[in-house]
Amino acid sequence: MTFEEFLPDYLAAHSNPNTRIAHAAGTLTGLGIAAYGLLKRKPKLLLVALAAGYVPAWLSHWVIEGNQPKTFGYPLYSLRGDFVMLGRTLRGQLSNTG
Repeated sequence: MTFEEFLPDYLAAHSNPNTRIAHAAGTLTGLGIAAYGLLKRKPKLLLVALAAGYVPAWLSHWVIEGNQPKTFGYPLYSLRGDFVMLGRTLRGQLSNTG
């Protein structure tokens, strides 16, 4: 499977805007913590950054969407998809309806 084949299914698994908000918040928070950890040379913060990114995303799938995160089956495509979805969300290119 290519990423281009994976992406439509990934986006469909994030149809609720609240899920996308949880993903965006987690991703941006995780990136901020990772950047701080790298700048301050505190590698343990990278683990905190991963948790900050993934926990809200996974919870949003189980609580809001009622599905399993794509991360468990396709971790690298899922990570790439998250950044694509984040960019589209920030640009207002995704529907605001579930």
